[in-house]
Amino acid sequence: MEFDYKKELTKIPHQPGVYRYFDTEGNIIYVGKAKDLRNRVSSYFVKSNQHDRKTKRLVGQIRKIEITIVPTEFDALLLENTLIKKHQPRFNILLRDDKMYPFICVTNERFPRLLTMRRVDRKLGTFFGPYAQARVMYALLDMFRQLYTIRTCSLNLSPENIAADKFKVCLEYHIGNCKGPCEGFVLEEDYNREIEQVKLILKGNLTLPRRYFEEKMQEASTKLAFEDAQQWKEKLDLLGSFQSKSTVVNPNIADVDVFAIVSDEACAYLNFMKVLNGTITQSQTFEVKKKLDETDEDILTMWVWEMRDQYQSEAKEVLTNIPLSIDFKGIQNTVPQIGDKRKLLDMSLKNVLYFRKEKADRKVAEETAGNPKMRVLMTLKNDLQLKALPRHIECFDNSNIQGTNPVSAMVCFKDGFPSKKDYRHFIPKTVTGANDFATMHEVVSRRYSRVLDEQQPLPDLIIVDGGKGQLSAACDALKELELYGKVPVIGIAKRLEEIYFPEDPIPLYIDKKSESLKLIQRLRDEAHRFGITHHRDRRSKAFLVTELESVEGIGKITATKLLKHFKTLKNIREAQEDELITVLGKDKADKVRKYFEEVELK
Repeated sequence: MEFDYKKELTKIPHQPGVYRYFDTEGNIIYVGKAKDLRNRVSSYFVKSNQHDRKTKRLVGQIRKIEITIVPTEFDALLLENTLIKKHQPRFNILLRDDKMYPFICVTNERFPRLLTMRRVDRKLGTFFGPYAQARVMYALLDMFRQLYTIRTCSLNLSPENIAADKFKVCLEYHIGNCKGPCEGFVLEEDYNREIEQVKLILKGNLTLPRRYFEEKMQEASTKLAFEDAQQWKEKLDLLGSFQSKSTVVNPNIADVDVFAIVSDEACAYLNFMKVLNGTITQSQTFEVKKKLDETDEDILTMWVWEMRDQYQSEAKEVLTNIPLSIDFKGIQNTVPQIGDKRKLLDMSLKNVLYFRKEKADRKVAEETAGNPKMRVLMTLKNDLQLKALPRHIECFDNSNIQGTNPVSAMVCFKDGFPSKKDYRHFIPKTVTGANDFATMHEVVSRRYSRVLDEQQPLPDLIIVDGGKGQLSAACDALKELELYGKVPVIGIAKRLEEIYFPEDPIPLYIDKKSESLKLIQRLRDEAHRFGITHHRDRRSKAFLVTELESVEGIGKITATKLLKHFKTLKNIREAQEDELITVLGKDKADKVRKYFEEVELK
């Protein structure tokens, strides 16, 4: 049945809210939010020719639309998040990692316990985490066992049960790990005081627990209970050791949440860092597979809400590398440019970039196992974020010395190796002197004009030896041929081996040990060698022509004709008289023979 979207659009108001798309079977296939519902929903149908393949597939399956109007765009975000979690539509990204990371739960029961759980149930108690690294969580639990005396049993320690003497202390009591609440040996308020300190440490606040241990140590010293004082000191030292291992960024920075996102066509990579009292207490990085053509702003905004909800964050400031698409109530969103907050954001970006590279390297290893050639090309593809494997690469270089005999060279690599039959030399026709930019424009234009005329395959990657200027000249030539955007093109600057992309002033620095950078350098060096060789040949030929012009009656045209036939001066000097006459005629042949006889006499 054909879906009459025009009729449906007339029913949708220009207000903020959430829209839901259903398929023929009545299943929700997509949930979205909008500041203006009518404009957003209509964009799927009116601009359908501008969508990518995945979005067109979604639109083709829509058979029903439902909307919910809400007061603000922020309320739309909350409702959208709830509906996505509930229905898990197949065209929505799900901001969940493959793994359920563990949490520490401080139970709600009388005389609370510390438990590790992977499923969050707020009815059971207060949850802290999740912990992306389980060893960090277990290190915390081990520290709590040394600092405090918290029970590990699961007994129901109600006042009635304790009063009825239902339980007896276990081994944990006798070895000093528990104070025996099961037999009423510890007051509930004293026990809960330790639990509150555990909660403070889990929140990243060590000030009050440290003060508590200091007071207890001082109190024991005053009473001359030196063994007790030593035990309190050891606990204080343990707490200090734990704090020294935490990543302290700046004690002047209050509680902030830090988020960074980078993405490619298929996935987004995100990092979250929770900062409390100037210390990074949590960090998590993961990958989100895109379902449609989602923007980084929308993905990050949804993810910020998800992480803050999961970590129960109360921070009033959120640092991000791009602005959020929605203003959160009571929260300031900052994109820092300088200072300590910028350093924090850079740390988050470094984490997410490392995570992306690690994922890409793992993928390359899996796809190219036992094939080093393909591994290098896959690494280059990932480093440059190319859509296709660069099996056919062409690299351009200009060569001239003090503006004389300028030449350009193009070398071609196929499957990572030189394809010398495809190498080309160019002598500039429209450029006078040493003008690298104009020469690059002419050479690239000539090369790909011929490729188009002869219907040859275009390369998968074009490399220009030079920085932004040469790259810009090559791009202008490609634009004139309507090839710009169809073939990836980069420039490599020699000074620091920076990789430049069109219309991007910030270069890419590939690891100096990377196989992909070494391949780019091989192409650049081969183009330089090939160009220099041709340049020297032209200079040598120019010298020989000048030498032959010293012969009376021999001009540039005749000298070039001689060199073309005999190749070298030695061959001309040793040539038979009949051969010289055939090429030059009797008169000029006699003059050439006479010239070389006089040179030998000198």
